[in-house]
Amino acid sequence: MKKDTETIYQSVLRRNFTRREFVKMCAVLTASMGLDYSQNNTVVKAMEVSKRVPVIWLQLQDCTGCSESFIRSSHPKIESVLFDMISLEYTEALSAASGHQIEEARKHVIENYPGEYVLAVEGSIPIHDEYLMIGGVSAKQTLLESAKHAKAILAYGSCSSWGGIPAAYPNPTGAKPITDLIKDKPIVRVPGCPPIAEVMTGVIAHLITFGTIPELDHHGRPKAFYRHRVHDKCNRRAYFDAGLFAESFDDEGAKQGYCLYKMGCKGPTTYNSCAEMRWNGGVSYPIQSGNPCIGCSESNFWDNGPFYTRMAEIPATQTTINPEMVGAGIVGAAAVGIAVHAGVTAFQKHKDSSKEGDE
Repeated sequence: MKKDTETIYQSVLRRNFTRREFVKMCAVLTASMGLDYSQNNTVVKAMEVSKRVPVIWLQLQDCTGCSESFIRSSHPKIESVLFDMISLEYTEALSAASGHQIEEARKHVIENYPGEYVLAVEGSIPIHDEYLMIGGVSAKQTLLESAKHAKAILAYGSCSSWGGIPAAYPNPTGAKPITDLIKDKPIVRVPGCPPIAEVMTGVIAHLITFGTIPELDHHGRPKAFYRHRVHDKCNRRAYFDAGLFAESFDDEGAKQGYCLYKMGCKGPTTYNSCAEMRWNGGVSYPIQSGNPCIGCSESNFWDNGPFYTRMAEIPATQTTINPEMVGAGIVGAAAVGIAVHAGVTAFQKHKDSSKEGDE
């Protein structure tokens, strides 16, 4: 049996895994895609008939951080992704071949699997060709050639999604996100610097399972992983609601685990799964480890600084503040909102007291 005709299930069995272990793998995939466990049978059936998907992974203006994150996936394990789910045909970082041999492998996929392969792009695209050439071909030309017959495109990381650090001021290379160059293909933005490993594998798993890209938000990000702000699920949220904030990295508040908003945390304006899925197999994430969120999954995050600096005064303490109302230029509005909230609360308490007296 040719490996390129194998289903994912057949590939798993060939590697001496049992049916039970295969079903367990599917359960992990179901969770990693943000699906309810009731859909596990759907995933199992899809994995039984779906073939391994050829993948071309381009690395353009990047730091290799996205690749580094990807190979550290633990749910599912990266070996399951690489050996059972996908056929990673081209990647500069992980390929044994190099030079003409690896470029021929990329062209082979384009020619032999039109409409079947997935293109993953890491890094931004320099508009000025002289800044990045691959095998004598500009990064822009390489991208357009690879995208022409792709089934779907995954923009891995903030650089390919938004432009990232290369596009930060003064942007000498004219760095652009891939959406500025490609308009006729389904593109999934998976931003982050880098993205969470299980988010990256979860998006690929959805493509393989259902044959389509996952449901996206208005920015083109998968809703399953970017539907909440980091602030919404933050382990320090109770301290924010109580008005308890760390003022510096070494004060008593920081030692007690107080909210890091005053230290420039951008959790209230950043959409990502950091607080839910966490990093390194669910061990921790920056805020839990004592570092404010820098908003790395948001557009232009590098120019939205300075980092670790409070961008607005918080108008009151020991109260709940809506983070979407806290910001430079609308502090007064936030203060009015707090006053109204306090007045309504006092009125409700008085009303309840009157009822008790009447009874």
